Amino acid sequence: MDGDMFVVGDVHGHRDELADALRERGLIDDADDWSGGTATLWFLGDFVDRGPDGIGAIKLVRELQRQAADAGGRVETLLGNHEILLLGVHRFGDEDVPSDFGPRSFARSWEINGGCEADQDGLTDELVEWLATRPMLACDGDHLLMHSDTLEYLEWGSSIDKINETVHDVLAGDDLSRWWDVWRRMTTRYAFRGPHGQDAARALLDELGGERIVHGHSVIADQLGIHPVDIEQPYLYAGGRVLGIDAGLFAGGPCLVVPLPYVPED
Repeated sequence: MDGDMFVVGDVHGHRDELADALRERGLIDDADDWSGGTATLWFLGDFVDRGPDGIGAIKLVRELQRQAADAGGRVETLLGNHEILLLGVHRFGDEDVPSDFGPRSFARSWEINGGCEADQDGLTDELVEWLATRPMLACDGDHLLMHSDTLEYLEWGSSIDKINETVHDVLAGDDLSRWWDVWRRMTTRYAFRGPHGQDAARALLDELGGERIVHGHSVIADQLGIHPVDIEQPYLYAGGRVLGIDAGLFAGGPCLVVPLPYVPED
């Protein structure tokens, strides 16, 4: 356990299922306190929407972050597109986004995409500040960690630091169009599928660093054409360059806590 690294995908409000999965890996104890020693635990975003207790999931992770640091471990998180949506509703509500494609607003998109009133009600100034300052991307060891399986990140810069800085500047401001652009780009997916997927993955890794991309966002079952309940492990594809870890927890799939580096089961 000491020194090991694990990664978790989209929790979508399923706080108790997350706790159970972490407990099964020995990362938390029966009281939901950190027991992972010096291990590193990454969350790739989308704590909220589509489930009963997104705020509870965030609070659990924040407490584990504090406890892990005290034990010499690390708990880190990235921003997912649903955090952008949550924060956008909080800041802009149903204000119309300037668009040539008809009426659009954060509130409408939030409602369409499984928004939960309890998540909005549970937001505090402290949580808003914490969420808005999470990174978009990170490179840990040989792994390029990202929420969305998209190349749109490169529209914000050609390095991880620049991308994170650019988006943080947007989220610190009040430009509705720029906020919406972050949400829109983060909803895109499937950049690493198909005959050119491996080339796209290699190009992104060459640009940003790492040897393997690890992402959430796109449910593994949708990629494989099966039901989430049949998912038992992450999805390694694009010639082994990309690892998808979103098993569709909100749709009945498991909460995967994936050890890195990932070695496929026989």
